[in-house]
Amino acid sequence: MNDASHGKTRFRVGGMDCASCATKIENAVSRLPGITEVGISVSAGTMIVTHQGAVPSAAISKQVKALGYSVAEVGAARTAAPTAHVHEHGPNCSHDHAGHHHASHDHAGHDHGDHSGHDHGAATASVAGAGHDHFDLDDGPWWKSRKAKLTIACGAALVAAYAIGQLLPQIGHWAFLAALAVGLVPVARRAYAGAISGTPFSIETLMTIAAVGAVFIGATEEATMVVLLFLIGELLEGVAARRARASIRGLADLVPKTALVEESGATREIAADALQVGAIMLVRPGDRVAADGVIIDGSSTLDEAPVTGESVPKSKTTGDDVFAGTINTDAVLRVRVTAAAADNTIARVIKLVEEAQESKAPTERFIDRFSRYYTPAVLVVGALVAILPPLVAGGSWEEWIYKGLAILLIGCPCALVISTPAAIAAGLSAGARRGLLLKGGAVFEGMRRVTMVALDKTGTLTEGKPKVTDIIGVGHSETKVLSLAAALETGSSHPLALAILGRAKVDGVPIPPANAAKAIAGKGVTANVGGEEVFLASPGAAEEMAGLSAEQNARIAAFNADGKTVSVLLVDGKVAGILAMRDEPRADAIAALARLKDDGIATVMLTGDNETTAKAIGKGLGINVRAGLMPDDKQRIVRELQKQGQIVAKVGDGINDAPALAAADFGVAMGGGTDVALETADAAILHGRVSDIPDMIALSKSVMGNIAQNITIALGLKAVFLVTTIMGITGLWPAILADTGATVLVTANAMRLLAWRGR
Repeated sequence: MNDASHGKTRFRVGGMDCASCATKIENAVSRLPGITEVGISVSAGTMIVTHQGAVPSAAISKQVKALGYSVAEVGAARTAAPTAHVHEHGPNCSHDHAGHHHASHDHAGHDHGDHSGHDHGAATASVAGAGHDHFDLDDGPWWKSRKAKLTIACGAALVAAYAIGQLLPQIGHWAFLAALAVGLVPVARRAYAGAISGTPFSIETLMTIAAVGAVFIGATEEATMVVLLFLIGELLEGVAARRARASIRGLADLVPKTALVEESGATREIAADALQVGAIMLVRPGDRVAADGVIIDGSSTLDEAPVTGESVPKSKTTGDDVFAGTINTDAVLRVRVTAAAADNTIARVIKLVEEAQESKAPTERFIDRFSRYYTPAVLVVGALVAILPPLVAGGSWEEWIYKGLAILLIGCPCALVISTPAAIAAGLSAGARRGLLLKGGAVFEGMRRVTMVALDKTGTLTEGKPKVTDIIGVGHSETKVLSLAAALETGSSHPLALAILGRAKVDGVPIPPANAAKAIAGKGVTANVGGEEVFLASPGAAEEMAGLSAEQNARIAAFNADGKTVSVLLVDGKVAGILAMRDEPRADAIAALARLKDDGIATVMLTGDNETTAKAIGKGLGINVRAGLMPDDKQRIVRELQKQGQIVAKVGDGINDAPALAAADFGVAMGGGTDVALETADAAILHGRVSDIPDMIALSKSVMGNIAQNITIALGLKAVFLVTTIMGITGLWPAILADTGATVLVTANAMRLLAWRGR
């Protein structure tokens, strides 16, 4: 509902590196009048603000900059984007489902949504906040960032103070105090800004209290070291966040900046983002494809590894789709552009990943709520440890205040708060590089529990287009039969005609010209080829015109039993050959279904196709089949499976499968990344590999395992140091090392997921 009274606006935020940064910004912005919801993605560096009336840009900018970040508005956010706190399961599908299972994939008329506001390139955050110590690490190398300069300055001041302390001991204390001020003043400023904008219990607050307290009990040197360690921890966090961002932005770099366009018989170079739908691109060997399109002339091998992760280059020819970012290796191709820059496969991947990062996982929401109570509780525990032993048991005030301050530092919730979003961001990025898109943390958390995968047949388990599987010559060679059949079908766009022409092209068969070609309704196509009357007929029409032998009828019946469509070639009224065609299973379908079975996940095929064809394909794949289904039948079967206690993932093409995709626990759209498929489902498999389904479930398990490890690291280190501090074994330095160390360990552990490649 993006009307005048209610809108969503996307902002880029610079210098936001950790979950506590996001919490501070969220609290500050959500307090503004007219703001109903704030969704933040640390790893994408974005914020989506839902507001009533016009967006209060100036007020938002003022609040965010006061906290020490840069901010820039980048336009209206898509209303389809999941917000920070809501995971809507399956939209209400208003698609037309009356059509047969072989729904056409013509999306030219689809509205692609408002993408104008999205920036898929480098961060556009203004550096208005550059005067603060938070700075957008994406702008230039990390060591030139404000944060790095502050850390280096604090480190240099500490070294200088140590040297002064050795040479002039009488002023050593003041030298350390000056060094402390270098690091602590910016931190205290941020603590104050956070406190007045709704985040009184931030990590900066704990840090400031602990450092000031340490000065009062004469531990100035330790306080300075603690602040330096804290700044190093923040810097490392920033570098890690930058890596996660770069891995997604790296996708944008796959698309070349320029393209060669044909206009009025001449070619000229234009900016890739200026390519219009329908433009004709020239792609030379060695060039990257600048936009999604369809080949209109030429055949070549394309290296799709950068986009799909597929190591073997693919041969493509006229009529085949090509993706932006893939590399043409062999010959010149002429390609008609089918998607503008903002709508190409890679732009949509980036957009979906960013939207997914803005939607929080249930674990993340729980930890956010937990840390809201946890941080004040840490302050109370620290105060009690400092006050009670001296008051009740006559302990030393200095010793117990020191221990209380150490507990404040141990209690910093940074590592805990970042444990989930860091892993999910890395998982989303790793998946996106393989063409696996999961729309948010809730999908990651649930996908690992799937017990049943229901798959569509056409375009999911099969290629979605028929191929010639068998050619039988009767008194003619197979080559001659194919040549004559291709002559009749030249110029036709019927799927079976394209199958015959495709086979002729692959086999290098010459196609002679056909004269006086005409279609005879319900019977076939006839024409004069090289002086002979040639007719490509249905078996019924061939029987009627020429008669078929018992052996020929038996062959046709066997083909039909295998789910194949049969055409009979007649030359001058006599049977000359038989061609059988079928939509064949994808190359990896058998292995992928076996992997699901090995993982204890059941499978079923739900198809609108006829029983004979479906059973023949199902038998070859070893999968149970439910055939002849309408869209509402598929939805009903999904609901029945759920009633039996199954967690169902429905995989389909996203158009005639939309009701079932919405009804399933997880809807997964298959292949090509069509608009409807990407919008309807909870997840999408862009590159049409059946093996990506078990990979997606495996990725979900890897991410959730990583989150469990992260939470264990964060809480385990705190528990150990809490005990050792109260026992007097460890002090302030180890306490901050425990917190910074936990944050760095958690982030580094999450970053391991970036190397995930699937099986």
